[in-house]
Amino acid sequence: MRVRKFRRGFVLLASMIILVTLSVWAVSIGTISGANVQLAENQQKADIARGTAESGHEIIRFWLKRFAITGTTDESVWYDLVASSLQDDLTTNGVTIIDPSYNGSDTITIPSVILNSQTGQSFSAQMTRLDMQTVRADVTGTCGSIEKTIRVNYKFGTRVQSVFDYGVATKGSLHLSGNIELEGVNVSVESSVFIESMNNNLALEVIGNSQISGDVRIANPLATVDIQGGQASIGGETGDAAMDHVFIGVDPPEFPTPNPGAFENCTTSVIDANTDMNSDATYENVRIAAGTNPNFNANVTFKGIVFIETPNIVTFEGNVAIIGFIVGDGSVSDNSGENQVNFLGTVESYPVSDLIGQEQFEHLVDETGTFLLAPGFHVSFGGNFNTLNGAIACNGAEFFGNAGGIVNGTVINYSDEQMTLSGNNDLSFDRSGVMEVPAGFIPDIVLNYDPNSYSEIVI
Repeated sequence: MRVRKFRRGFVLLASMIILVTLSVWAVSIGTISGANVQLAENQQKADIARGTAESGHEIIRFWLKRFAITGTTDESVWYDLVASSLQDDLTTNGVTIIDPSYNGSDTITIPSVILNSQTGQSFSAQMTRLDMQTVRADVTGTCGSIEKTIRVNYKFGTRVQSVFDYGVATKGSLHLSGNIELEGVNVSVESSVFIESMNNNLALEVIGNSQISGDVRIANPLATVDIQGGQASIGGETGDAAMDHVFIGVDPPEFPTPNPGAFENCTTSVIDANTDMNSDATYENVRIAAGTNPNFNANVTFKGIVFIETPNIVTFEGNVAIIGFIVGDGSVSDNSGENQVNFLGTVESYPVSDLIGQEQFEHLVDETGTFLLAPGFHVSFGGNFNTLNGAIACNGAEFFGNAGGIVNGTVINYSDEQMTLSGNNDLSFDRSGVMEVPAGFIPDIVLNYDPNSYSEIVI
């Protein structure tokens, strides 16, 4: 039998080969694992950086949302005012970590703002005016050495004045007594009511058979509501259930700034102390001179604009037809009641657009959505009307007797004195056609975020 002899050292060599192979494999696995860990860490930092950029964007968006200027401001300085108002707003609120700078032309720069020093999170931003209507904001988030940038656009536009979402909006308290019904022509929400009433905790009284079909929102957080009578209701419900439709301590909407001066030069005729107010008459684009205090006893028709100078007490004891709108040149800070417009007879109202084609009214036919713009005037209605074609804005509003009909807009009371509706009034609000700010109100210019512009910038 032949005995096979193994060469010495073969097992050692084989072991060494296996050991080296395993070592190389281990090193490779370790290297791959380390790389994966590094990749994971970088991905995590990238996600954190992106999240930091998102946080920075929300911060910038918050402060830009507070920007508002009057609509009469010249377009050429809008962006300059963005820069100055941003800095002023931050300073007023004691925010020092955000320190914007403006190059005086087209770029606002916000240097690094630290959000978390332990993780190295911060954001910076640069806002650039692309054109007269558009501002681009690049917000860069940082985590360690990783950066991510998101880009969004803001557009200059007008603020939607939310008082026009109500049938009645009053800075003072509201009192309803008798058989008052506030209802929506199309849906009940058209007759919803906003009450500020910061000077009177008794914000709303609903007495007798009075009804508000919509909801009621009250800004005064300490407000109380008094509902008396078995038929008195809010939101279609009586008793305690009516309070389910009353919301107290809500954020107040913006009351639009009236601008009666815009129509001061639109008149071509004058009513003064020498005018006969006892005869039937028709007036076109008329100015009622200060101190006239006219009392129209006969049937009168007004076409175009009726511009009332202060001081004045204008009374319509007879029937009045208005194809256009009334403007009073008072102030929203005047709650004295010394200036008045009183409708004691029947009112017929037609939109100024009915005068299209008549040359003397061409400059007014696009001024729609308003029936009466009279800041500083107390306005009262004691007679019937079929339809009032537009919003009513005044300092003190009163409906009494059998006054009632359809209001194609909102009744806005700038006075903090009580607004009263009494007697047998049915006010129906039709706001279905209100798509724009009515004539004579100055819209605020704001910056609106354009969500469709969002993108991530890849560098």
